[in-house]
Order: sequence, then structure tokens, then C-alpha cells
Amino acid sequence: MTDTRPDPLMVAKPEPPRAYRWVVLAAMSVAVYGSYYAFDCIGPLAPLLSRQLHFSDSEIGLLQAIYHLPNIVTMLVGGIIIDRIGTKKSMVLFGVMVFVGLVVTALSPRIAVMATGRFIVGTGAEALAITTNVAVAHWFLRGELSLGTAVRGSVMRFGSLSAQTSPTWARGAYIYWQWPLLIAAGLGTSCVIGAVLYWILASRAERRYELGVAAHEERFAFREIVSFDRSFWLLAALCVAFYGCIFPFQTFGQKLLIDTRSETPQAASLLVGMLPFFSMVGMPLFGHLVDRRGKRSLFMMFGSLLLIPVFLMLAYTDVRPAVPMAIMGVAFALVPAVLWPSLAYIVSPSRLGFANGLMDAIQQTGLVGVNVMIGWSNDRWLASAANPAGYRAGMWMFTVIAVIAVSLALLLRRVETGPRAHGLETITAHR
Repeated sequence: MTDTRPDPLMVAKPEPPRAYRWVVLAAMSVAVYGSYYAFDCIGPLAPLLSRQLHFSDSEIGLLQAIYHLPNIVTMLVGGIIIDRIGTKKSMVLFGVMVFVGLVVTALSPRIAVMATGRFIVGTGAEALAITTNVAVAHWFLRGELSLGTAVRGSVMRFGSLSAQTSPTWARGAYIYWQWPLLIAAGLGTSCVIGAVLYWILASRAERRYELGVAAHEERFAFREIVSFDRSFWLLAALCVAFYGCIFPFQTFGQKLLIDTRSETPQAASLLVGMLPFFSMVGMPLFGHLVDRRGKRSLFMMFGSLLLIPVFLMLAYTDVRPAVPMAIMGVAFALVPAVLWPSLAYIVSPSRLGFANGLMDAIQQTGLVGVNVMIGWSNDRWLASAANPAGYRAGMWMFTVIAVIAVSLALLLRRVETGPRAHGLETITAHR
């Protein structure tokens, strides 16, 4: 008698249920929460480092710049690693690196030891972020990609917000330089916990569901970089310019508000904390809007345009700092909700890890330069409470970078409305 039962190996697996995809997203979001706390923990600590350890603004800028420095090279390698070994192993590897780097940073008041810790943190945190970029694209490419990216981004911003406002909710820790760093190390355990949870959920899904994208089927050759077209390079340049206005400002923002507006450390932390707060709340809203409307280049151009007036408002007007902080916060919600998921439409899925790594490496190059440049500017013009005008040169630098960001978004829109468009302006969740 012939067996007519279907071969189990030939039966198509169903796609993961929508609820399961969102649980997986929650796990990877837990992982990146700690990494973004790690990124932003130096800014609130800057006044304490200056008073207790006698660090100059150049040295404080170095602690943030060295976070970015290794990623100029290692993000290229990290992207290839993600494409080769997959997101599960990569997420655990990079999550452990973040935790180890945070522990090293808290060990000693010596600038060399702290810089070494920040070096390790930066290598792991940025690689962890691009791993989750790739993972979100794999799980949500069939729909709700911008929304999924934005929700994960909101948790990232919550990590930033937690760090920026830590002088308020952890006020007792800000009497000694080491205690806030120990808090950061404790919260860094979430990088490992979230990565392990993601491994478990993704392994279970591989047995039950059709995930669509195989992340490590082909070998990569560096010559393939030339296959990335104009839209990719414009998007990467826009990434540098936009984040070059945001993250270096956060490094010095609390010190600037204390020195120029006589804010208390707690009030300054809340004001700078408006940036991740607005981003945390606004990213899912903008992500949902973009999934429905498209027009991604146009949205990025508008978000970059919002940055142009804010730095000069802080430098030359008596407008309450909450106003420019709110404007910057809206921009910080809008542009990231569009920028990173746009990569999934521009490059091949099998090269998405490397593309994320390459764009992140380019971004890190710019952030190293901007952090060092602003720190040098503040020292060169003696920026302090006794000389608030010394901060103005840095504010002009940020303004010029914002103008460049708008110009790049305009160029990207011209390409994406022409014959070589990838669909950034037209693809929606319904098409």
C-alpha cells in the first residue's frame, strides 16, 4: 500500500504570527536598552568628572569620541560577522562586550583605563545596534518595518533618557564619580539578558516558522562595496550629518546649560533628557506614518530642517531652553524612524549586515571628529560659567552640520524621485 502522507520536509512552514514577532522585538529591545544607557552615561557625569577628576572638556570629549573610534573599522567586520554567523550568536557576543566594557570603565579614575572601557563599550554597543537593525528587517520586512524599527528605537531612547536623567532619579549617586558608572554596569546586564532571550525565541521560531531571509549563505568580498549606489552613500552621509548634531550635543549639553543658563544639574539633565523622551514617544508614531505614507526622503529632509535654528537659539537668545530641546526632540524622533529602515529597501537582504556596518562605520568616523572638534572649540574659546560666550563657536559648528544634513536629504529625494529610485518615496505597508 502506497504511503500518501505528505513529506514533513516538503510542507511549507507558516510565517511567524504577528504576536510572536512583537515578542521577539521586545527581547532585542531589552538588549539594546542597556547599550544606549551605556552610550549616554558620560554626558550627565561630565560636571562631576570636571570637578572631582579635573578632566578637561577635551578629555571628556575623548571619552565619548573613543566610543566611536573603534567602530570606524570594527563595524565593517561586525557587519560581515552578522551576515556570516547570524543575528542570534552576534547579539550574545556583542551584548557581553558591552557589559565587560562598562565594568572596565568603572574600575579606575585614570583616563587611560576609562578610555579603554569606553573603547570596548563602543565596539560592542554599536555592533549590537546594527545586529538588531538586521534582525528587525528580517522579522518585519513583509510589513510594519518602520514601525518595528521605531518601537525598538523607542526602547533605545528610553535607555538614553534613563542615562540623561540619572542625576535626578539617582541623585544620591552623583556625589562620587564612580557610583553612576557602577549603575551603568548594573543596567548593562540587560544587554546579555535580552540577547539570550532573543536566541531562545529565534531558535524556537526556526523550527516552527518560515523566517524568509537566510543571513549567512554567501561569502562577502569587499569589492562589493562598489555595488552600493548613490542612494546608499547619500543616506550614509545624511546619517553622519544628522547624528553629528545630536550625540555630540548630548555629550556637552548639560554642562552648557549649567554654564550658560544657570540651570541646576538636575534641571539640565531633564532638559537634555527631552531629546530621548521625545524620540521615545514620537518614533512609533512617525514609523507608523511612514509605513502608511512613504515619502521617506521628504520626512528626513523636514526632520533635518528642524535642527537648523535650535543651536543659535541656545547661543544667542533668552528663549527658554525647553523650546529648542523640544524642537530637537521632534527631529530626533522623526529622522531615525525613517533612516535606518530605509537601508532594507536599498541593499540586498544578504548584504544587510554589512550595509548597516558600513553606514555605522561612516557615522562613527563623523562622530569622532565632531566630539573632538566641539571639545577643542570649548577649550579654545574658554567656554565656562565665567565665559558663556565661549560655547557659541561650537553652536555655529552644529548649525553648519545641520544645513549639510538638509542638503543631503534634498539630494536623496532627487534621486528617489528619479529613474533610479528604490521606492523610498512610494513603498508603503500596503504595497
